[in-house]
Amino acid sequence: MDVLARLAAAGVVPVVVIDDAKDAIPTANAMLAGGIDVMEITFRTAAAPDAIKAVADNCPDMLVGAGTVLNLEQCKKAVEMGAKFIVSPGFDAQVVGWCIENGIAVTPGCVTPTEITAAVNMGLKVVKFFPANVYGGLNAMKNLSAPFGGVKFLPTGGVNAANIREYIDAPFIHAVGGSWVCPKADIAAGNFDKITKLCAEARQAAFG
Repeated sequence: MDVLARLAAAGVVPVVVIDDAKDAIPTANAMLAGGIDVMEITFRTAAAPDAIKAVADNCPDMLVGAGTVLNLEQCKKAVEMGAKFIVSPGFDAQVVGWCIENGIAVTPGCVTPTEITAAVNMGLKVVKFFPANVYGGLNAMKNLSAPFGGVKFLPTGGVNAANIREYIDAPFIHAVGGSWVCPKADIAAGNFDKITKLCAEARQAAFG
């Protein structure tokens, strides 16, 4: 199964903030136990590269990617550490171009017609929509999907267990991203059973 298909099958792409790389493997295992086999470790912390490597090396069932990738240097580092997909908050032609050349799945943040056009012209079919709740949510994506029929969105920001089904059911949604299934505080505190429970609840809410 290809990477983008894995993201769609998971329904939820957890946005994972890890402050200490030792928490990466237990977090990945907690998610797997809750039925989610993809995770996006964000580059917001210094521990991110080591966390990605730990999961890539030790959790073969988990598809690990890197999020909040802001430049080509971070992108290359993430892939070197084992990231199988790259997510960025905005559209960076350098990052997208490098990923395409190297066969790495990439979902850049695109919320305007201009940004989506740029992504489409580089051959992308899935883009991140962030922050979804600020840029008009489902209604905005529905309207954008009219001229961009071949594009699917991966919204992050404002999606949660209460509204995930509404998002997943929309034909223009590829999957949703969110950190509600893996709160940073619970990772730091070692509350991995809670993360398993939140992941399982999200899967149930998404697919019934």
